[in-house]
Amino acid sequence: MKSIFDNVSRECSKAVTNAYSTSFSLATKMLSNSIRQDIYNIYGFVRFADEIVDTFHDYNKEKLFNNFEKDLEAALEDKISLNPILNAFQETYHNYGIDKHLVDSFMNSMRLDLQKTTYLTETEYKAYIYGSADVVGLMCLKVFVKGDSEKYEELRESAMSLGSAFQKVNFLRDLRADFEDLSRTYFPNTDLNNLDEDSKKCIIDDIEIDFRNGLQGIKLLPIEAKFGVFMAYRYYSKLLDKLKKTPALQIKETRIRVPNYRKLELLTRSYVKYQLNLL
Repeated sequence: MKSIFDNVSRECSKAVTNAYSTSFSLATKMLSNSIRQDIYNIYGFVRFADEIVDTFHDYNKEKLFNNFEKDLEAALEDKISLNPILNAFQETYHNYGIDKHLVDSFMNSMRLDLQKTTYLTETEYKAYIYGSADVVGLMCLKVFVKGDSEKYEELRESAMSLGSAFQKVNFLRDLRADFEDLSRTYFPNTDLNNLDEDSKKCIIDDIEIDFRNGLQGIKLLPIEAKFGVFMAYRYYSKLLDKLKKTPALQIKETRIRVPNYRKLELLTRSYVKYQLNLL
């Protein structure tokens, strides 16, 4: 029975989320059960594409990516895939009317990671972030508003800002791994060999603008999504706070993280704010 296969596919996407990201998994658990699985389905898809270009160094990554993209196109057209992650994603894609442009833009940014290592201009940088992060936020927004086009347009810009903020925090946190392991430099006009406090401040100021814009949208989200997204916002805000307190040269020498006990503390405090309607 196909329903069994579909359930297996959904469980695979949930397992991928839980295995790859404790923070995102925790935030997703705070979403209403009515939309939680669809966010697992989106995460599973974007995580697999990202893993191909970031970690499969002993394999032909371009060939793997081409095959994955071909399977993706077939899944979206046929509404089924023997790849359980893509089978789960296509279900969410069709149920919520996710724009194909969002999927294509994401895949285009992932493909850039196969070859491109340096982003020299603000235009290149913003285009990459749009495809790698903003569109993922927009896919999730489609689920959060349950396909309501008017609500989607109202919250579109803030969802993109939040996606940008999360991605830029990741870039800053992962400077060492991106630079030394993957030879990538995302921030334009920044000498990562000699990252100074002024350059770091410019990056953080930019992220904080995105966070402020994103928070305004969180306040307007449907009740089913608000607390889960706020939890993710709080986690990334805490990461940014730690990065702000870390000397610029040390950021490149270590990977800043939020310990699990602090994540639970964030969860408790965020829940209190949510219950008191302090968002």
